[in-house]
Amino acid sequence: MRKIATSVFVIGTMAFMAISGSATAATASSSFQVNLTIQGECKVQSASNVDFGSHGVIDANIDTTSTIGVQCTNSTPYTVALSAGAGTGATVGARKMTSAANDTVGYALYRDASRTQVWGVTQNVDTQAGTGNGAVQSYTAYGRVSAQTTPAQGAYSDLVAVTITY
Repeated sequence: MRKIATSVFVIGTMAFMAISGSATAATASSSFQVNLTIQGECKVQSASNVDFGSHGVIDANIDTTSTIGVQCTNSTPYTVALSAGAGTGATVGARKMTSAANDTVGYALYRDASRTQVWGVTQNVDTQAGTGNGAVQSYTAYGRVSAQTTPAQGAYSDLVAVTITY
């Protein structure tokens, strides 16, 4: 009797598995698009200060550098311009740092290490051209205070704007 009950149980279990196996879940599918439009864009990511340090008599050139970090979308052409600064009467060729007493110290910013190419604002003349690659690209501004009549002691400063045209 026990053998028959075991056989009936095994047959019943197999029948249940066969019936439940044929009841599969139905599925339906679709798809969707994922889109993004990249527009041409440029940003000034960094611009380090131009610090000529502390000096007494200005009887020789004082040189220093600054680094400007520019980031533009890949393949975007651009130019980087540096303003004349905020000094009274300043031009891109003759920038001026000013003290609280309105005394000035002349200086220049260049695009090249030999300090012969002034960095200014005129497109295709004295700006720095580049093409974006999606990453930050660094440019060096080469600063120089040329030997000149030394004004009164004090702190001198200027503010130069960086502009990217793209």
